[in-house]
Amino acid sequence: MPNIASVLKEEILRLARKEVRSELESLKKASAQHRADLAELKRRVAGLEKQVSKVAKKAQPKVAEGPSGEETSRVRFSAKGLATHRQRLGLSAADLGALLGVSAQSIYHWESGKTKPRQQQVAAIAALRKMGKREVKARLAETEA
Repeated sequence: MPNIASVLKEEILRLARKEVRSELESLKKASAQHRADLAELKRRVAGLEKQVSKVAKKAQPKVAEGPSGEETSRVRFSAKGLATHRQRLGLSAADLGALLGVSAQSIYHWESGKTKPRQQQVAAIAALRKMGKREVKARLAETEA
C-alpha cells in the first residue's frame, strides 16, 4: 500500500501542472497575438515611411523649382559666384540651404569648392539668381512655415 503522503503529493503536482498548463496556453495565445499585432504595425510604419519619403521627394523640387530642362544644361556653377550672391541677398548658409533643400554644410562645401551641386540643385540656384531680396525672404518665410 502506497504512502498517503506520496499519493497526495503526486495528486497535488498533477493538479498544479494542469492549472499551470491551462494558464500558459492563454498566455501563449495572447503573446502570439501581440507579436502578430507588432509585426502588422511595423509593416504599416514601413509603408507610411515610404509614402512620406515619396511625398518629400515630390515636394522638394517644388520648393526649389528651377528652370526647364533645356536651360539647365546651359547653366554654369561658380563657387565664388554663389558666395557673393548669398552675401548680396543677406542670407546665411542655413537659410540658403533651406531654400535649396540642402544642409548649410553643403552650401559651405559648394562655396569653398570642395564639392559641386547636382544638376537639379544648379537649376534651383539659377532660379534663385533671378529673385530679388524681398522675393527670397518671402520664399524663405514660406519654407519655414
